[in-house]
Amino acid sequence: MKIYNYGVNKVNPYQNQSVKTEQVKKSTFKVTDQLEISSAAKDLQGIKSYADERAERVQQLKEQIQTGNYQVDAKQLASDILKYYRK
Repeated sequence: MKIYNYGVNKVNPYQNQSVKTEQVKKSTFKVTDQLEISSAAKDLQGIKSYADERAERVQQLKEQIQTGNYQVDAKQLASDILKYYRK
């Protein structure tokens, strides 16, 4: 008995479908990422200068303490403590 492949395609129809989906995926436009920085974030970037100013102030205080010229304002200290604990 002989069996002939009459009318049967030698191409796998499932493979054709996967090739078509891959072509569709490749043909879609490419999406690029974008980054937008808000104005508030731009304002926060100024923190570096604040850190520098703070470091200078700390250095000044260290020098005043070492030389003995540092004076504590008792009224200011008391008001700051009250503000802190009343929050």
